Amino acid sequence: MPVKLFRLNNVPDDEAEEVRELLTGNEIDFYETSSGIWGISMAAIWLRDEDQYQRAKSLIDEYQNERLATAREEYAQLRMEGKSRTIIDVIRENPVRFVVYLAAISAVIYFSTKPFIDIGK
Repeated sequence: MPVKLFRLNNVPDDEAEEVRELLTGNEIDFYETSSGIWGISMAAIWLRDEDQYQRAKSLIDEYQNERLATAREEYAQLRMEGKSRTIIDVIRENPVRFVVYLAAISAVIYFSTKPFIDIGK
């Protein structure tokens, strides 16, 4: 019976490709399902043989631990060099988006609290 091994929703393309290569390189039989046309289904990698689950899961866990360590090292290196992105950098990259988001957040807060403020009058 097929067993879900790895969800692909919101997974970067490079990570998904590396997981596929890892499984193929270790001769683990799998198939993929997509999120569908509307993107609401579960995109995942499934194993055809549940006997391979423990081995495949341990390979993916090891891979993700290595990927996490690499990402943390890269981030630490960027911070030491002063090149890591800050909130100010994000605002400078797209100030219009920042203003639109800020206006939307302010509108939500205003309309959420307005009825309660009017009760006190």
